Amino acid sequence: MAKKESTFINMVVMLFLVTGIAAAALGFVYDFTKGPIAEAKLKAQQEAITNVLPQFDALGESFKTLVEEGGDSLEFFPAYKNGELVGTAIKTYTKNGFSGFISIMAGIDSEGNFSGYSVLEHKETPGLGSKMDTWFSDQEKPGQYVIGKNPVSNNFTVTKDGGDIDAITASTITSRAFLEALVLAYNSHKENKEAIPATAGN
Repeated sequence: MAKKESTFINMVVMLFLVTGIAAAALGFVYDFTKGPIAEAKLKAQQEAITNVLPQFDALGESFKTLVEEGGDSLEFFPAYKNGELVGTAIKTYTKNGFSGFISIMAGIDSEGNFSGYSVLEHKETPGLGSKMDTWFSDQEKPGQYVIGKNPVSNNFTVTKDGGDIDAITASTITSRAFLEALVLAYNSHKENKEAIPATAGN
């Protein structure tokens, strides 16, 4: 009987020991990788800002605005060339993708039209919803092309819902979510336009 008790105690001790080692290893890996991961995300964000806006030579001070109670903030990145505002990149989002959260960097030029977009984060289906990376920027297919347009001059909903934008084939939910994120950015830009300095340094 004593032998069984000893074996049980040994098993419990070993379990705690293995758990402790695993936890320490995970903590070490997290500490070791969180810096590079943060740097990679920042680099991707900077590249996205450059890709979605007209050519610029300086970024102004970024700011955040809350679009709805309980929601996430949108982040604004005004861009200037020769001291004049050429556009604003807006980090926007939706939680209504087929697989949930989608983060997008959307560019709005000085005329109030979308100048570009870059999908920052998503978990949409590869080969289907993931096509939003390029689907809405294909200039050869005007029905799905959103660059140079805005939700005032065009109905930024999918044609299936009576809108002007062709949805990704077999990915209507992703398409709706993508357009929702762009409309969110556009409306927030319109509401906060006065907070964006027209010239650099103001």
